[in-house]
Amino acid sequence: DKPSGITSNAALQKAKLLLNARKGGHTGSLDPIATGLLPLCFGETTKLAGFFLESDKNYWARLRLGQATDTGDCEGKLLAENPAPHDWRVIEEALSRFRGEIEQTPPMYSAVKVNGQPLYRLAREGKEIERASRPVLVHRLELLYMHDTEIEIELHCSHGFYVRRLAQDLGEVLGCGGHVTALRRLT
Repeated sequence: DKPSGITSNAALQKAKLLLNARKGGHTGSLDPIATGLLPLCFGETTKLAGFFLESDKNYWARLRLGQATDTGDCEGKLLAENPAPHDWRVIEEALSRFRGEIEQTPPMYSAVKVNGQPLYRLAREGKEIERASRPVLVHRLELLYMHDTEIEIELHCSHGFYVRRLAQDLGEVLGCGGHVTALRRLT
């Protein structure tokens, strides 16, 4: 159960130290703000980690509508603030665009590598590069809760799906901006 505030690699290193393991790996990065399931492999089982990278995932997330940040999450710099809709039906209709097979462009603040370098490193240097969209599958996307400018969702998605991108894209569809304030991987 990865705590918020540390990278996936930092969680792995802590587990390796506690278990006195020489070799270890994780099966997919979680953002530093994210909590929840971070599957780890140690010793010879690290050879199996690649099999788990392609698996579906389930998340719970809290999104703030009406504010866009440069990172797509609450740790980023505020770029714009606009009135957000307060109507469940409007939010639900906008979310319907993100169900099923969709094209999603990885955010600059992601671990996707370009020429061996993660995009988040380029983003921290103030660089933005062209990124190709790719197909992802959203099996389930439910609006659980809505209060003022915050909504809570739960989703079941394929490998390669970015919740921070969903927050940004949803904010764009609604014309108000959006970002992730909390994220938890469930499975």
